[in-house]
Amino acid sequence: MKRGFNGVFKRKKLSFFSILLMSTTIILLSWESLSALIPPYSQMLLPSEFFSSLTNEEAVLLEAGDIHGVPTLEKEENSRTNSIIGFLENESTENNEDVIPNLFNEEIEDKSLEQEHTLDSIRDSPHNGSLMNEDCNYAKGKWVIDNHRPLYSGFGCKRWLSGSWACRLTQRTDFAYENLRWQPKDCELEEFQGSKFLTRMQHKTLAFVGDSLGRQQFQSLMCMITGGEEMQNVEDVGIEYGLVKPEGGTHPHGYAYRFITTNTTILYYWSSTLCDTQPIDPTDPESDVAMHLDQPPAFLQKYLHKIHVLVLNTGHHWNRGKLKANRWVIYINGVRSTEKELAMIWRAKNFTVHSVVSWVNSQIPKYPNLKVFFRSISPRHFVGGDWDTGGSCNNTTPMSVGKEILEEESSDLSVASAVKGTAVKLLDITALSQLRDEAHLSRFRMTPNPAAVQDCLHWCLPGVPDTWNELLFAQI
Repeated sequence: MKRGFNGVFKRKKLSFFSILLMSTTIILLSWESLSALIPPYSQMLLPSEFFSSLTNEEAVLLEAGDIHGVPTLEKEENSRTNSIIGFLENESTENNEDVIPNLFNEEIEDKSLEQEHTLDSIRDSPHNGSLMNEDCNYAKGKWVIDNHRPLYSGFGCKRWLSGSWACRLTQRTDFAYENLRWQPKDCELEEFQGSKFLTRMQHKTLAFVGDSLGRQQFQSLMCMITGGEEMQNVEDVGIEYGLVKPEGGTHPHGYAYRFITTNTTILYYWSSTLCDTQPIDPTDPESDVAMHLDQPPAFLQKYLHKIHVLVLNTGHHWNRGKLKANRWVIYINGVRSTEKELAMIWRAKNFTVHSVVSWVNSQIPKYPNLKVFFRSISPRHFVGGDWDTGGSCNNTTPMSVGKEILEEESSDLSVASAVKGTAVKLLDITALSQLRDEAHLSRFRMTPNPAAVQDCLHWCLPGVPDTWNELLFAQI
């Protein structure tokens, strides 16, 4: 009996170890298969060139600036100004104000002190499905290939599109960048249709106010609405907004066009700093110009009541070179500023961003049908130097497919903090545009010029600014 019991025990023990061995083998095989699906860490991060456009000084400025909350919005102008100054005084002052070189012209704008890059939020990852969501964070997502792109031809749209921005008219031969579409995570991006846009904006006016990147967005939208085709029922109404060529000038300060069938007006106004600028001595052509940081552009003060959708942007003109070239002098409360904090360009820029947001937010109750967006900064992609030191963006192959933006917060901390708690919405395009280094004008020109500096700031059209307008369309 004992011998029989021991035999059974041994057989059970052997079976137990057999089961354990088989289970371990299955787990190891499963883990090996799972590991093959997970990309190595190096593939989950952007290459070091992603950050190479920042100098050490800029990195210090970015780390020190824009990290605190929003200044209290006051109803009175002086209270609002003091509030914003207080906001700036609370920030670190260990920054060098003269870190930006002079510009070579107003078309190629200088680097921003606000270029912030998100590293941990960008990795290779599949989507988990899409849902319609009114509160969608459209800045989260990834670029996908779409052979139905672009939305218009770069050979067409000649009435609206500047030839220097139409890369189809240059020596460039690689146009794969035109076939990418932004796919938000967890929600769908409404398909853009010109007729649908005009219907939605019937009897309304949309205004872009900002720098040349704002003008690119304006030209992009005009091409998107028309499909790049000539339309006869569009009239120039610039005179209604004072957008006429000044005496002795070469071009007006903006453009305004109306689609007659739906009474929809799209306009652009040049205001690179989003503050009011006035010559100190109007009788002297060489007079210094007062930058009233606490006052919005005179254009907005005069025409805001006629606007239904307003898109603001600024950033790349805030540098010492621009101040000197344009003879700008900082003014606060109608007098020349003595605030040491505002002598630093990045502080003056942050002050102005908060000031214009505060002002327009105070106007929204007067115009309940007004929607205001502040577009975050468009990134630069100079590698191996700056515009004047051999910097380039020679890559022409899309490297962004599969890279996903997962960060909840915007990487443009200045604008994000300014709009927080207000009725002004953030049009966040910085991180998604940061992935598109291949889509700039780069070295390509309508007339070949090997000696020309590269433009790694402005974008080829059709191109990335079309996506900015798709995000805008989804939110108006």
